[in-house]
Amino acid sequence: MRSPIRAVSIEELRQNAKKKLPKCIFDFFDGGAEDELTLLANRQSFKDTQLTPRILRGVEHIDTSVDLLGQKCSLPIAIAPTGALGYGNHGADLALARGAAERGLIYTLSSSATTSIEQIARLAPGRHWFQAYILKNKDFFYSLIDRAQAAEYEGLMITVDLPVGGKRERDNKNKFAIPFNLNAKVALDFMTHPIWLAQLFANGIPVLENMLGLEGEQRSINQLASSVGRNYDPSFNWDDLKRIRDYWHKKLIVKGVMHPQDAVRLLELGCDAVVVSNHGGRQLDTASSTLSALPAIVKAIDGRIPVLLDGGIRRGSDILKAIALGAQGVMTGRATLYGAVSSGDAGASHALSILQDELVRTMQLCGVSQISDIKSDLIFNREHTQ
Repeated sequence: MRSPIRAVSIEELRQNAKKKLPKCIFDFFDGGAEDELTLLANRQSFKDTQLTPRILRGVEHIDTSVDLLGQKCSLPIAIAPTGALGYGNHGADLALARGAAERGLIYTLSSSATTSIEQIARLAPGRHWFQAYILKNKDFFYSLIDRAQAAEYEGLMITVDLPVGGKRERDNKNKFAIPFNLNAKVALDFMTHPIWLAQLFANGIPVLENMLGLEGEQRSINQLASSVGRNYDPSFNWDDLKRIRDYWHKKLIVKGVMHPQDAVRLLELGCDAVVVSNHGGRQLDTASSTLSALPAIVKAIDGRIPVLLDGGIRRGSDILKAIALGAQGVMTGRATLYGAVSSGDAGASHALSILQDELVRTMQLCGVSQISDIKSDLIFNREHTQ
C-alpha cells in the first residue's frame, strides 16, 4: 500500500515535524549541545565521505538482510532509544516499535520514554532492547532491569556518555517546563500549532512512564533536556558496569563509545556489542563525529563483537558508508523520530521505507548485491587514485 505521506527524504519528514510541533518541543528533539558543532559534524562526516562505485556487477536482486546479535534483520538498522516522544505525538514510541516489528528490526526503548516497558512488549511484539540510564537510586535502576527481563527484552543497553547532562542551549532559551509555564511566548507557540494542541487536550500531558515512582522525578522539559540529570549517577564506573554484566544474563550493549581503548575494555568485560555514539551531538560539543571515530574502534575490536554506529544517519548512502567503514549496522534516532512525531505509525513506517529504498538504490549504484559485499574499497581514497 502506498504511504499517504508525500515526503521523499528524511529532511522532508524533519520539516513536517518542524511545522507540526511548537518550537520549544521541536528544538528539544532536533537540538544539540552548546554551539552544536558535533551535531553538525555527524552529518558533515557523511557528506564529506565519497563513494567509489563498482560497475557491471549484476545488481538486479538486492539482499539488505544482516545478522545482528544472533538473529536476522531485514535491514542493517536498529531503532535507537529516544526519550519523551509523547510530547511530540501521542503514541510515537509505539509507532516506532511497530514500524521496527513490521520489518523484523530491533527497537530500543528509552528509560525516559512515554510508553512503558510492558506496553511496548504487549502492543508491539518483536525484538526489543531496553536502554537504561544510570540512576543514583540503584534499587529503582535494577527494578527497571528486572521489568525488562520479565517482559522478555532480549538486550539491555547501557548508555555511558551521560555522567552529567550536556548544555543544550536551545532548550535553555525556550524555558519550557512541565507543568506548562504558559508565558506569552510559549502560549503563542502552542496556539499557532492547533493540531498538536488538540492532540494534547485529547490525550493529556504525557508521562515518563518508566520513571514513575522515582524519587525526585524530573518535571521540567528543560531539566530533562539538559540533564535528565539530577537522578543520574556521575560516580558510575567500570566496576559498576561489571556488576550489571553479572546481573543481566542476556545481551548487553554499551552505547556512547568513542575511544578504541574503551571499546577493547568493554569487549574484555563481556559486553556483546558496542555502539559508537556521541549522543547525537547532545552531550560533549566538539567531540568528534561518530563516523570519524568508527574505523579506529572497528580495528581495535577486530570482529570479535558487533560494532554499531549511531549519529547523523539521514540517507541510505550513510548506512552503506558506515558498513563500508566496518560497522555491522547503524542505529537511527532522529531520522525515524521525525516520522513518528509528525505522522505517528505511518510516519515511522515511511521513514524506514525511505531509508530502505535509498539503501537498495545506493547498493545497486555501487555494484553490491548483499550487505556482506560492502567493503572499504567503496570509500573513495584520494591516495589510491594517484
